[in-house]
Amino acid sequence: MIGYALLLAPSANRVYADAAARLARAELTVFAGSGVLDAAPVDAAVERIGGVEYLTFAVPEPGLGARDLAHLANLSAAYALFERVGDDLLRPVPLHPLARYDSDLITIPKYAGKTNEQFTRLLLNVTLLASASAPRMLDAPLVVLDPLCGRGTTLNQALMYGYDGIGVEQDGKDVDAYAAFLRTWLRRKRLKHTAETVPVRRDRRLLARRFEAVLAPSRDAHRAGATQRVTVLHTDTTRAREVLRARCADVIVTDAPYGVAHGSRTDAGLSRSPLDLLTAAVPVWRELLRPGGALGLSWNTHVAPRAAAEAVLADAGLRVVDGPGWGDLAHRVDQAIERDVVVAVASDGDSGSARPTPRGDLEPSPENG
Repeated sequence: MIGYALLLAPSANRVYADAAARLARAELTVFAGSGVLDAAPVDAAVERIGGVEYLTFAVPEPGLGARDLAHLANLSAAYALFERVGDDLLRPVPLHPLARYDSDLITIPKYAGKTNEQFTRLLLNVTLLASASAPRMLDAPLVVLDPLCGRGTTLNQALMYGYDGIGVEQDGKDVDAYAAFLRTWLRRKRLKHTAETVPVRRDRRLLARRFEAVLAPSRDAHRAGATQRVTVLHTDTTRAREVLRARCADVIVTDAPYGVAHGSRTDAGLSRSPLDLLTAAVPVWRELLRPGGALGLSWNTHVAPRAAAEAVLADAGLRVVDGPGWGDLAHRVDQAIERDVVVAVASDGDSGSARPTPRGDLEPSPENG
């Protein structure tokens, strides 16, 4: 066996940093069980080496190949990787994570209620690994949907990975703030793009506002790739099917309202529990998933127990994923928030799994902007 030591990235959030090593171990376990690695890590443990905390693990000889390293470079807490040589030497192993753009796309936005960037990446990773798209994680232009996208943390992470992003958000101020940020960021980076906000109508009825940015392929050989598109729809998430085609997303990744600073708004009013919202919305989101797609959800267990969240997903026809690592993703955010993660998969037996043509995520309408 060949041993490795992963140095964990520092976190600006002290509380999250306290849980980072345990979460990294769970995430590595999910990677190991996903089938994307040729040499699955074993004996994962949190260990102090020279007074510094590492995530250690081993793989069978000859060790991690290039493809395995390319996958593990995307671990949400990965900072540097070392091969263990003897009892007291560490040999650096280069990591090249998916990073089509500069990291400030993720780190610049600062606002109250923003989800920790490392956690957003973890949630996207484990959802991808549960889906039928897992073998294409490094190569395919996948589509990530966040149906409660806020100011776009998940959408920016999707862009970093080279994917297309679709967001749905009821708060128009959040949609406008994200559009303003992305326009400014793209101009400052001198990236060729188009960006516009237009109404979406059907039968002369306004269904939504749509912000859409289309990013041209990069000329940088190290970051080259296809055209990317990010679309944000200002509408109620329970009405997303009115403006999006069925089976438009490979994965759905979202962070439900925690019921502390922000509640869940439904026809019945504002509620601290997200269950009413999820009960109404998950069947709609289920229609937007492609066969074999996965839905990754995080929420506050103080206002909704895990069993209830799992039941909502199962009632919508989704299969909740379990096994090693999947039950170890709960962690404290603050005194009022204990966040957990559940991932569920859509059946492979559905029809209509073809990738949509450009702009094919939107429902057709002669009056669309």
